[in-house]
Amino acid sequence: MHDALQDMLVTPNEMAAIDKDAADSGIDSFSLMRSAGMAVSAAALRLFPTASRFVVLCGPGNNGGDGYIAAEALAESGAQVALFSLGDPSKLRGDGAKARSACRLAVVDIGTYEPKSGDVVVDALFGAGLARDLPNSAQDVVRRVDASRIPVLAVDLPSGIDGRTGEVRGASFTAAHTVTFIAPKSGHVLMPGRALSGALEVFDIGIPARLVAARASDLRINGPAIWKQYAGGLEAGTHKYKRGHLAVLSGGPASTGAARLSAAVGLVGGAGLVTLGSPPEAMAVNASHLTAIMLKEIGSAADLGEWLQDKRVIAFVLGPGFGVGKKARDFALMLCDRALVLDADGMSSFQQAREELFEKIAASGGQVVMTPHEGEFARLFPEVAADASLSKIEKAQAAASLSHAVIVYKGPDTVVAAPSGRAVVNVNAPPWLATAGSGDVLAGIIGAHLAQGFPAFEAAAAAVWRHGEAGNRAGRSATAETLAQSIPPLT
Repeated sequence: MHDALQDMLVTPNEMAAIDKDAADSGIDSFSLMRSAGMAVSAAALRLFPTASRFVVLCGPGNNGGDGYIAAEALAESGAQVALFSLGDPSKLRGDGAKARSACRLAVVDIGTYEPKSGDVVVDALFGAGLARDLPNSAQDVVRRVDASRIPVLAVDLPSGIDGRTGEVRGASFTAAHTVTFIAPKSGHVLMPGRALSGALEVFDIGIPARLVAARASDLRINGPAIWKQYAGGLEAGTHKYKRGHLAVLSGGPASTGAARLSAAVGLVGGAGLVTLGSPPEAMAVNASHLTAIMLKEIGSAADLGEWLQDKRVIAFVLGPGFGVGKKARDFALMLCDRALVLDADGMSSFQQAREELFEKIAASGGQVVMTPHEGEFARLFPEVAADASLSKIEKAQAAASLSHAVIVYKGPDTVVAAPSGRAVVNVNAPPWLATAGSGDVLAGIIGAHLAQGFPAFEAAAAAVWRHGEAGNRAGRSATAETLAQSIPPLT
């Protein structure tokens, strides 16, 4: 893949525009289809060398054209190939019709296919452009193939996955491997599409990078390239205040653990020093558990206002174990003009007063990051969450625009979105990150990055990625404490 396309995500509409621009520029569209089909056949032979038979299922559009080319190439290599079509192949038009004409294999109706042991299915029914339910005849084949447990190699995207949202449209193949072209699509990285795509291989079929970049939006797969300019090494003459002072605000004596966890992670994440702001009644319990973390009594808005006079305190984390209510709202509104991670109870406190928060963020010009999981997102952005037409990426972007904050929409396919529309999708997180305290760890890492001077978007993206890597390092038995011990360095 061309270096300029690394980590790029495109939507199906953007990919369609890229294909059109390529054709308009004089590139022969059939040559691109042929490159795609040959890439599929090469992947099939490489991945499934012991297949008894390759069963190529061709759809009524250009994805089917890729399949016809792949089928012919597989047959020429000496493999046994069976070819099935959805619909009448004589009705194909354009490059799809040319591909069918160039394929010398007999084709029969897809409804007659009965899976056999040793088969490998090459799924070329529908690609990333699918935005409706699969036809019933295709759904029947999906069910038969799934029941047989034979492997599936998907062309572009497993048929049945919506290329924009990653959702299943009626039914979907579960692919062992997917070959797509030019760049991943959003449906490859959003759940459940990501899980159903298997291993993803991106093949450059020859469209110039400049044409891709001209149509692609600012959407990426999350990775170090997003924040590398802010993750430089430490200077020899640095000191703790240069590395950033992070403040984490604690709840009452019965709920101090979450804030202490975020504070401890703040140090591991790179802040030069971390202070836990504690209400008077929780000072003793917090003091008994802290060593490197400093402790300051913050019981009221007046206490917080006085602390804010110290401009060396760069960033704040508010929410883990803090408690829902007026105090959380008052504190959050005071912190909107600073670098702030608003997590958990901090967000939930604004369920009935979100406009005040959003207006304050917009007016203050601070660097605010909010970190909702599915339930919190639905409480704070109910109209966005209820819009079934939107993908998770689009929901995060809408929430960021509405709130004027960077949104970390958590889950197995965490999306980080900025009010500008910029977004990344995270793909490195293992499922065992779903453990108590995991969100507190993430909040602490984001806070550490904000304290070090990262812009809010990059702070959040880097933290989500490091959080995922920590989960991989900690392994299946990960707890919040072992996650904190497993956070990788930024560089």
